[in-house]
Amino acid sequence: MPKLLTVESAIAALDAGGIVAVPTDTVYGLAAEVSQPSAVATLFTMKHRPTFVPIPVLVDSVEQIQFLDVEWPDEAQILAGAFWPGALTIIVPVPHDLAVMLGGDEDTAGFRIPDDDALRRMMAVLGPFAVTSANEHGEMPCHSAYEVLERFETRDELNGAIDGGERSGDVSSVVDLSVTPWRVLREGAISTTELERVLN
Repeated sequence: MPKLLTVESAIAALDAGGIVAVPTDTVYGLAAEVSQPSAVATLFTMKHRPTFVPIPVLVDSVEQIQFLDVEWPDEAQILAGAFWPGALTIIVPVPHDLAVMLGGDEDTAGFRIPDDDALRRMMAVLGPFAVTSANEHGEMPCHSAYEVLERFETRDELNGAIDGGERSGDVSSVVDLSVTPWRVLREGAISTTELERVLN
């Protein structure tokens, strides 16, 4: 049965290929190390998430994105400089193998540096995380560790949750830089007007 975890025990669980619920700057998410493909696959089955709906990647730095052999375009760096850490997911082209692991039917992936010090410290130790909101696909996300443990109490795939208190931030905005012209796929915490101001 999933349980509350310390940051240290969560790091150990993730490093061993486990799944941990983590507090982000928006809501609680289910996290797996990107370097653990089987753990990333488990995220889809846990949530009953369709494999054509890709899972975004959270990182501690742009260097971690480039370490995945991802070319980071100038427009992405401009947006990252303006809004990261923060609630903006930036979609860019990625190597085919990475895209397949994260789901979706195109060679793209979304990246974000979250505005949460503890989460970024974990990624500084372990590397990038694949993170999807802590809920069954299509349901409302969880806003506390106890809510996560209650919803997933029968799922042995979940090692546990880090208690970071209540989290109820706005969802991240999602901008797709893999197409020309770029487009906003979801308007969240950052308005389209703000994105246009920075990029234009």
